[in-house]
Amino acid sequence: MLDITNPTKTAQRSVVVQGFTNSVLDPNQPMLGPVENGGTIIANTAPGCWGPMITPRLRGGHEVTQPVEIVGAEPGDGVVIRIRDISVTSIATASGHDSSPEGFCLGDPYVAARCPTCDTLWPETHVEGIGGDAVKCDACGNTVKPFEIVHGYTVVFDETRHVGVTMPKQAAETIARDAHHYAALPDQSVQHPILTYAPSDMPAVMVRMRPFLGQLGTTPSTPLPDSHNAGDFGAFLVGAPHEYAITAEQLAEHKTDGHMDIDAVRPGAVLVAPVKVKGAGVYMGDMHAAQGDGEIAGHTMDVSGSVTLQVEVLKDYPIDGPVLFPLLEDLPPLARPFSEAERAKVERLAKTWKIEQLESSAPISVIGTAPTLNEAIENGLERAAKLLDMSVPEVRNRATINGAIEIGRAPGVVQVTFLAPLDRLDKVGLGDIARAQYDL
Repeated sequence: MLDITNPTKTAQRSVVVQGFTNSVLDPNQPMLGPVENGGTIIANTAPGCWGPMITPRLRGGHEVTQPVEIVGAEPGDGVVIRIRDISVTSIATASGHDSSPEGFCLGDPYVAARCPTCDTLWPETHVEGIGGDAVKCDACGNTVKPFEIVHGYTVVFDETRHVGVTMPKQAAETIARDAHHYAALPDQSVQHPILTYAPSDMPAVMVRMRPFLGQLGTTPSTPLPDSHNAGDFGAFLVGAPHEYAITAEQLAEHKTDGHMDIDAVRPGAVLVAPVKVKGAGVYMGDMHAAQGDGEIAGHTMDVSGSVTLQVEVLKDYPIDGPVLFPLLEDLPPLARPFSEAERAKVERLAKTWKIEQLESSAPISVIGTAPTLNEAIENGLERAAKLLDMSVPEVRNRATINGAIEIGRAPGVVQVTFLAPLDRLDKVGLGDIARAQYDL
């Protein structure tokens, strides 16, 4: 099968991704693939957040996979991404609540780290020893730390990757001395493992594992630092002093909201992402071992892992942001499909009041992003209204009596989740996805 958009390249049934970006999602860079419509993407992912955050050469705060071209995907379409598998390969990780020391960045420590001693922007660095001062500038030899851990932990996972426990100081330091091994960093990753910092402020705490992808989506239509491909973090680019500065209007136009940190983006879920560049450019990363709603510490347990996705083009996708079909168990109680017993009771009640036919519905979760949670809710409500051709007040009512507003990440990623009319979902090509996902 030839890629009709590039007849010199043969579309592949599956593409294996081993490489990473320099933390910038750039539509001008070549994509891997192409993979055929309906094909499979298999990737080894590197930890997001902390490792890249202490690696000044990286320009976005994460280290995501090289994007993959999908045959037939055009701007204005969507890509249906079915998450077949997510497996954690890290043995251990470290994380915690952060602060940004003064002088180590040009406006934004995620995007423009600098050495305050030799004034090098995005300096090459190396690791000497362990601890919070271990990352050194290659040019002048001084410490470069755009971020510090205010209160943190090192956690080791069991062999089944179901549970873990946080380490005391001596164990954390032992792990730090062999950080690449314990992080299971992919060969092409360039980040300094955060395990190097050896945080141990919260030892002997048991944790559960529930892995998901914090980054999953399509390439934006202008170069964006990867962690800023969303309405909340992206707001830091507006009027910024570095070369990735954009306007609020440009951010709204170009972003695809691939950085969601929504814990329901896990095996079995289906994500529909907007296409803003030819070929879509599906990428992923920032795998988390687990996270509570809101990621309120700012960071969680970032891990290496392997991911398998199946992708399919959805023509004429009507909104500019993601839609999620979570696992049934991840839905809010009021947004779950009615059981046969519940429906039978409602039918008897409806018959009493001479209602001839009940609405058929299915769960849907529309993602909203913005600088604040209140604005993100408005964004999600407006997207849902546009998607389903209904008013915002109607979406508010449905999300209140048949759903919920869920927080993906503070300060500004939410899910507007509710039972939507199936006939409206059918009109935008999402009805059969819902039927298959929830066995309707």
